[in-house]
Amino acid sequence: MRRNALETAIGALVLAAAGGFLAFSYQAADIGSVGSGYAVKARFDRVDGLKQGADVRMSGIRVGKIKGMQLETDTYLAVVEMEIDGAVKVPDDTSAEIVSESLLGGRFMSLTPGGSDKFLPAGGELRYTQSPVSLEQLIGKFIFSGQDSDKKP
Repeated sequence: MRRNALETAIGALVLAAAGGFLAFSYQAADIGSVGSGYAVKARFDRVDGLKQGADVRMSGIRVGKIKGMQLETDTYLAVVEMEIDGAVKVPDDTSAEIVSESLLGGRFMSLTPGGSDKFLPAGGELRYTQSPVSLEQLIGKFIFSGQDSDKKP
């Protein structure tokens, strides 16, 4: 009988630890921190590596998330829809850039606010965008640019 009580206590301890890890991972993932917000769109040449649900950051602080992406069939531009936190007012001359978290990490949307006194309305569109820089293309250009200088005229 004593063995059953010990096994029950250890099982309860394991379940409590698993619940603690679950609560910690939910808090660390920052899920649901963007409450009611408003939609903003931006058009890009490419959106390599950007995923739905990725962060939208301004000055390094998360102010929204990527709601969806689709291809505009007449211009072949990628249209990215973001949800911005309702407490954050975005100037209408804000620029959007897709940047990497690290060399091996994912990508997120970085917003750089402009100096305008007017703010972007719900459903508005960011006019100034910059597509992500491809590390593979940069390395390829660097490698192959050095080969031309070795040739003599």
